[in-house]
Amino acid sequence: MNLIYNYSPNFSLPKRPKKKIKFIIIHYTGMRKEAESIKRLQNLRSKVSSHYLIKQNGHILVLVPDLYEAWHAGLSNWKNYKNLNKTSIGIEISNPGHQYGYKNFSKKQIFSLKKLLKLLIKKFKIKKKYILGHSDVSPDRKMDPGEKFPWKKLSKSGLVWHHNLDPKKIKVFRKIKLSSKLEKNIFIKNLNRIGYKKIKGLKLDKNIEYLTTAFQRRFRQDLVDGKIDKECLKISKNLVSL
Repeated sequence: MNLIYNYSPNFSLPKRPKKKIKFIIIHYTGMRKEAESIKRLQNLRSKVSSHYLIKQNGHILVLVPDLYEAWHAGLSNWKNYKNLNKTSIGIEISNPGHQYGYKNFSKKQIFSLKKLLKLLIKKFKIKKKYILGHSDVSPDRKMDPGEKFPWKKLSKSGLVWHHNLDPKKIKVFRKIKLSSKLEKNIFIKNLNRIGYKKIKGLKLDKNIEYLTTAFQRRFRQDLVDGKIDKECLKISKNLVSL
């Protein structure tokens, strides 16, 4: 694994105990040029950083040592955890993102990510269910790593959590509305059981839309519309059963 040490000043003291690290949060850089994103993550004024950045050629920059708190997740929640910078490792992947021509992640990037994840999972005993996207933990603010990030492929390598339903079989339930308020409540409850948290300060309908969109970006990537349907319900039921 090709690691390049290029440290950022944007981290918090003191060192964290190893056992405090529970999560890995995956991001895309969301900037036009890779060099600009690296510069931003190393700029003291930006107050932004991550532990790692995976370049387009697959090379991995080490920006902040694992045991220090990098500034990558911001306002974030998952299950009963808040402000996940304290308990996570952040991995940025070079990609212009939705704002600047979102594209597929390269094979070299995903190959390097797999190696890095294997290393971190072993080192910190991180659960598959605790490897998340930025949009999972900040659904009202973030879209990354987005619907082109290969969660399903990574799950087949045993690295991340995903449903195990046959996409072709459940697709027939797509866009079919839920038959009752009870089904809607079950879906919302399932979102909470998975880990998605209600966003403070938002009305219920907007809350549900944001959480459903984040859920789809992760678990139903070929249709992200923020609308609950029977397919979403079936996926949610499968996830809470695993």
